[in-house]
Amino acid sequence: MSRIAINHIGFLTPGNYPAADPLSGLEKTLDLLEYGEALGFQSAWARQRHLEPGISSATAFLAAATQRTRRIELGTAVIPIGYESPYRLAEDLSTVDVLSRGRLNVGLSAGRPLHADLIAPLVFDGDWETYDFSHERVLRFVENLKSNPVGDETTLIKTPFGPQRPRLQPHAKGLTDRIWYGGGSLRSARWAGQNGFNLLIGNVTTGEETDDFFVAQARQLSAYREAGGGGRRVGLGRVIVPTDSADAQTRKRYRDYAAGRNERTLTPQGERRTLYARDIVGTSSEILERLFTDPILPHVSEIRLELPYEFEDAHYRQIIHDFMTLIAPQLGWINGKDRQKRTA
Repeated sequence: MSRIAINHIGFLTPGNYPAADPLSGLEKTLDLLEYGEALGFQSAWARQRHLEPGISSATAFLAAATQRTRRIELGTAVIPIGYESPYRLAEDLSTVDVLSRGRLNVGLSAGRPLHADLIAPLVFDGDWETYDFSHERVLRFVENLKSNPVGDETTLIKTPFGPQRPRLQPHAKGLTDRIWYGGGSLRSARWAGQNGFNLLIGNVTTGEETDDFFVAQARQLSAYREAGGGGRRVGLGRVIVPTDSADAQTRKRYRDYAAGRNERTLTPQGERRTLYARDIVGTSSEILERLFTDPILPHVSEIRLELPYEFEDAHYRQIIHDFMTLIAPQLGWINGKDRQKRTA
């Protein structure tokens, strides 16, 4: 058995809320980030979802999170850049990174975004079908983050502070090193490696010449590192739901949830041959048995606990508590206090 040595643990929240009461859900999600930080999680990630009762603006949500947390890294997983202006998004996320004191991680995806037939006519003027939704949009965004002067050496703008060289403000130093790409295919994994981005992989991938989820994901990870990503961070996501401290009714709900999603894991789904990993639900010992047989886990040092969509705040708290206290130490992870003692 290959040795598992996880040194970074994060969690991904869906940010659910009742459609008639979004404030309650968003407040509870912010509280969950504070709770995760207190437990010792090193990063907290927010999904960005459109047309659903969830976080539609990861940027705005994480701006609030910067003022509720102090140490935990904050991340977007992921922002579909197709709907975004590469310049305006760079301004917004640079501001969030400055507010966080350099704790922001920006996860992006390219390609035609989800629900484009419904949303794109509302976002774009003219014929949106001709818009560029390619990887080039990500590169434009990253170039803007560098805050290079706009125009030539003689270009100045009038401001209340006097003449200024025009450049994107604020400049968030170091943010370009914390760009992540959501890879789910060989092409996207290679592209992320070639362009020096960190890689987000999870429990969904594309089956290319294989029906085996783990074979497909292993090939993508290998392609990423061979293309230049060998020295970059890789964050592996898995849906993990420990039941140890849950009551009997909640344990049944967790297992019913996983059972209802199992069929999609049996064969490739749709024209893109999407492959899904099975949700990992059970006691901590059952979960660890599954994780120790995960062929991808020994090849990464960061794991991201992906919280399911359908649960409530109390469930999320129980899940992340059980994971951090019962499972994380068995994966080689050392909490911050113990790490300080060992290095003292």
